[in-house]
Amino acid sequence: MPKLKTRKSALKRYKVTGNDSFLRRYAFKGHLLRKKSNKQKRKLSTKTLVHSEDAKAIKLMLPY
Repeated sequence: MPKLKTRKSALKRYKVTGNDSFLRRYAFKGHLLRKKSNKQKRKLSTKTLVHSEDAKAIKLMLPY
């Protein structure tokens, strides 16, 4: 059986936690930051867990 390849784009975007969940960044923090409030930008700077339904697809992209 051949080895499975890791999707490099997923490897850069998601981090695995201890209980096999995935951490991700929030969207909308890349540009156009002048019009966003400091409160909104501070919230977008944090990390959050990926939803369990999406985690199934990410597990296939990150086999190891």
